[in-house]
Amino acid sequence: MQQADTFTGTSGTAEPGLSWGAEVRATLKLAWPLVVAQLATMALHTTDVIMMGWLGPQFLAGGTLATAFLFPFLMFGFGTLTAISPMIAQAVGARQYRSVRRTTRQGLWAGLALAGITIPLVLQAEWIFGWLGQAPENAELAQSYLDYAVWLFIPSLLFVVLRGLVSAHGHTQIILWITIAGIFLNAAGNYALMFGHFGFPRLELRGAGITTSIVNAAMVALLLIYAVRHRRLKRYSILMRFWKPDWARFFAILRLGAPIGAMLTAEVSLFTAAALLMGWLGTAQLAAHAVALQLAAIAFMVPLGISQAATIRVGLACGRGHAADISKAGWVSIGIATGFMSSTALLFWLAPEMLIHWFLDPARPENAAPIALAVGYLGIAALFQLVDGAQVAAASVLRGLSDTTVPMVIAIIGYWAVGLPVAWLLGFAAGLEGIGIWLGLAAGLAFAAVTLITRFAMRERLGL
Repeated sequence: MQQADTFTGTSGTAEPGLSWGAEVRATLKLAWPLVVAQLATMALHTTDVIMMGWLGPQFLAGGTLATAFLFPFLMFGFGTLTAISPMIAQAVGARQYRSVRRTTRQGLWAGLALAGITIPLVLQAEWIFGWLGQAPENAELAQSYLDYAVWLFIPSLLFVVLRGLVSAHGHTQIILWITIAGIFLNAAGNYALMFGHFGFPRLELRGAGITTSIVNAAMVALLLIYAVRHRRLKRYSILMRFWKPDWARFFAILRLGAPIGAMLTAEVSLFTAAALLMGWLGTAQLAAHAVALQLAAIAFMVPLGISQAATIRVGLACGRGHAADISKAGWVSIGIATGFMSSTALLFWLAPEMLIHWFLDPARPENAAPIALAVGYLGIAALFQLVDGAQVAAASVLRGLSDTTVPMVIAIIGYWAVGLPVAWLLGFAAGLEGIGIWLGLAAGLAFAAVTLITRFAMRERLGL
């Protein structure tokens, strides 16, 4: 018992028995590189969106359809593999180092399996768009991007697994530096291949897809080299006898991770459905939705990075069996995430045009309608900033307790039984169009936030 009481965690802070202030500092120390890495990851996609806008509203609309279709599949894979983060954190907290190796290795297996299932489905996007009533020209442009971007599944899913390994050991800055390098590589690749610079052909959306896949492959290669060569991580020998199956651990990851993947997919697919509803309204509405959604997504990266740290902090405390530290880690993370989103909500209300002009040039006449619409959508996005940050943090602290199935059900109900019906009713039946659709998104997120926070508050009574 004395050894457990004096254990120093991977974040470098003496544990357990942290004060509230010490927990805040420990969480921020672990979270800030993850936050910046998430912002850098979003910058990769934001670069694509900005350059699609440079091509014109039609290309931006097509690219929006493509990413709206791609992301639910990607998020299911991300969510499923996120299960390894609490599994590794709990194993490290309990000093079960062989379990760390087993989880990481089978996580890589699971990533390859999920990519193999998903890629053929994404390649069928164009006819699905047609069946869903999208404009043929938008569907064709979307498929031109997806034909090449779909190959990012393999490296990006493997990156999630390796990120879980290095983050559980407190090595989050390497993720940040690799992602920052990816931003510059992505921008250069887009500039060359989308617009035909440096002697390359002008490939437009196809060029963006090619660059996206290449950048993700380079990023996972760098992180893998770090994981197998770093003196504290190479002891796990994650590639040794890589092809030897460990079915018990493989299916344990899927059992824990599939509900997480379903939860993230439920949320992201709500936004996919919103994009399809916008597509019914017209190209200007869809382009405006793309801009407002991208700005909301950038802000969301901060609580998302905090939530990743929250899963690790709660998982470490859970592995040590220390209830007080679990409580502090959870509430600190929820408070930090919600507090940050308060500031972004104010920015969306006070300076929407300044933000929107990053994506759409006000000097071009064809951008006037999308800009005006985006201002209204961004005002509604400010409303759900608070609940969006709260719900992702609450879900992540529950994840640190290996509680994934009930949060999945809560998310599905919130997003699909509340959010989407409200979006359709307000957008079409009530005639509010795009504003109504965004109000529906806010309603779904608010339901999830309140319910998930309540579940964490009642965790001991529920036996979590």
